Amino acid sequence: MLKDIRLEQMAGPLLDWFLKNARKLPWRDDPAPYRVWVSEIMLQQTRVEAVRPYFERFIKKLPDVRALAECPGDELLKLWEGLGYYNRARNMQKAAQEMMERYDGCLPADEKALLGLKGIGRYTAGAVASIAYGLPVPAVDGNVLRVLTRVSADPTDITKQAFKAEAEDAVRTMLTELNVPGELREAFKDGNVSGAVNQALMELGATVCVPNGAPACGDCPWNAFCIAGREGRAGEFPVKSRPKARKVEERTVLVIRSGDKVAIHRRPEKGLLAGLYEFPNVEGALSRDEVFALVKKMRLFPTHIRELGNAKHIFSHIEWHMEGYAVRVLEPEGGEPEEAELIFVDVKDAKERYAIPAAFAAYTGCLAE
Repeated sequence: MLKDIRLEQMAGPLLDWFLKNARKLPWRDDPAPYRVWVSEIMLQQTRVEAVRPYFERFIKKLPDVRALAECPGDELLKLWEGLGYYNRARNMQKAAQEMMERYDGCLPADEKALLGLKGIGRYTAGAVASIAYGLPVPAVDGNVLRVLTRVSADPTDITKQAFKAEAEDAVRTMLTELNVPGELREAFKDGNVSGAVNQALMELGATVCVPNGAPACGDCPWNAFCIAGREGRAGEFPVKSRPKARKVEERTVLVIRSGDKVAIHRRPEKGLLAGLYEFPNVEGALSRDEVFALVKKMRLFPTHIRELGNAKHIFSHIEWHMEGYAVRVLEPEGGEPEEAELIFVDVKDAKERYAIPAAFAAYTGCLAE
């Protein structure tokens, strides 16, 4: 069980392994608080290699808290396009604005203060506090939970909040009771072993004690300590309850073109994909005749309809099963069709200025036609 494992006694091999095997990442090269924060928000439910170009683009455009706080909303969402979970970007901006008001544009070097900022939970607060400021605060994500349950062969359901709290307590104890030789401590930037331990645990789970497929136990610095590995039971951990089945929704997506313009629609400010631009779409799988009638109802005049095929997009709790149609229309008379709440924008602007969610990626390709 996790409570019976003395993690502080296992820190030396972990840190030594991390020194030799840590991936070179831009936010590790310069672990300034703002950079750590941005990277950790981006890394939630996204692979490291996928995040790298988004991080570099974001930091180049918005290099500090002030720039983020003052960034126009649509520009911010466009920078975030492709990462999904757009509310994270909005919450980051709200947190940045609060930092400008309360902390002189800096992330506070205090766990409790970090937790008081919009969109910063226990894991992110721990990552910033430890990696950027060297504070002995745990940063426990799914990778860390997997490592801890395997090394201790703990069968507790990791989705239970009580177990997450137990894991955080175990890592906090580990950080506060570390006995690390001076030469090993000095090997890390500013002697920051708290940040190094948290990163090492995450790195171990991401690259060795992996979630899918067999863990590379022979490469693990904790191989001698790991109960599940020794007993050949690593695949049994972590234990977690099955998620509820996702709801399936059928939708029909319309890529409506008029000359060099395309119709887009802004979603409501609350709910799924809140406030983002999208191709007009409706519930249900419509036939060509039904699409024709729908476009006419929008006060548009369709001249050609072409099927774009099926696509699927998976959200956390919903699956969209989509049928797409490319629709050519005559240019609307008397301005935009207000009843349909559509706006026609240049195709180039649709690609470069408006954040269109990845859910519609299967249909954005036809904009080049």
